[in-house]
Amino acid sequence: MSEKQPQNAPAPAADGPAALPRRLTAAAVLTALEGLALAGLGVYMLVVGFAGDPDSVRQAETGGITLLALAALPLVAARGLRLGRRWSRGPALITQLMALPVAWTLFNSGGALMTAAAVALALAAVAVVALLVNPTSTEALGMGPAS
Repeated sequence: MSEKQPQNAPAPAADGPAALPRRLTAAAVLTALEGLALAGLGVYMLVVGFAGDPDSVRQAETGGITLLALAALPLVAARGLRLGRRWSRGPALITQLMALPVAWTLFNSGGALMTAAAVALALAAVAVVALLVNPTSTEALGMGPAS
């Protein structure tokens, strides 16, 4: 006995995450990594604020909470990109535009570690912008030229 789908049942969605172009998936992964890095830094600042010996406990705790809140934007945008949601492109682009001045500040702060972090952040931001403005990605998000 084989079960058949009723005739009026909706067809399985073909526009799920498996149907997304690799460029969009790569943009989602890079954006998620940025969000995870922010969240990790926020947790680190909170731990130092509560258990460590920071210069200012209040500043460490406030900074940690702020970073956790800021991490929500790229994480939500990455999830939206991975699901092919049109709205997610804006927050993902905003995240990258905010990352570029941060990278510049890290670069100017000196030190090999800060310079490496700045270069990695800048490269990721530029790559995500390029991936998101690519016609393949915009069409997959339903933003392509009207045919």
